[in-house]
Amino acid sequence: MNKVVKGAADAIQDIKDGEVIMLGGFGLCGIPENCIAALVKKGVKDLTCISNNAGVDDFGIGLMLKTRQVKKMISSYVGENAEFERQLLSGELEVDLIPQGTLATRCMAAAYGMPAVWVRAGVGTEVAEGKEVRNFNGIDYLLEYAFDAAFAIVKAWKGDTHGNLIFRKTTRNFNMPMAMAGKITIAEVEELVPAGELDPDGIHVPGIYVHRIFQGSNYEKRIEQRTVRTKS
Repeated sequence: MNKVVKGAADAIQDIKDGEVIMLGGFGLCGIPENCIAALVKKGVKDLTCISNNAGVDDFGIGLMLKTRQVKKMISSYVGENAEFERQLLSGELEVDLIPQGTLATRCMAAAYGMPAVWVRAGVGTEVAEGKEVRNFNGIDYLLEYAFDAAFAIVKAWKGDTHGNLIFRKTTRNFNMPMAMAGKITIAEVEELVPAGELDPDGIHVPGIYVHRIFQGSNYEKRIEQRTVRTKS
């Protein structure tokens, strides 16, 4: 099967209005920039986006919020984005805030083919409202369902034509579990190489999980919060 596509526009061409999509990245690290730009250009709307956070106003998912393409955000952190805050407080955007560990666990449940998992995070808080609670060995757990996303969009450092992926340092973040959790996984990479060139022991996501791959371009290496030492 040929998994290589020409670029972002081809990779996301069948994402329709109202889809549920996962987007890898953490803060501004490991963002699938090219695919997000293509979604903005395409104008697809009413999306439910599962992502650790919502980017910033001029980068990442923040670009889709600016063009009102996102109907619902499922995230664990939503700071650093004034437009997100405005849409949330005005009732324009539906938001499901969940603990970060639960977000990761629900991604992995989808990857493993598990319909649901029991977690301790959120017990006794607003997170537990409307959810089943069960006691195991004297400890209460919440029932959390695996995510059901039509597409997972991730960004890797290197990939090969079979879809095998390698992430660089902290860019693994949510890219790894999401790459394995989508019904259709789209990977954009900084460097695309022929099959067989990657060290098998260094592969983080096997190509069996990836359906489309392309080499991206013009990536930004942003720093979310730059802190330097004050000169004495």
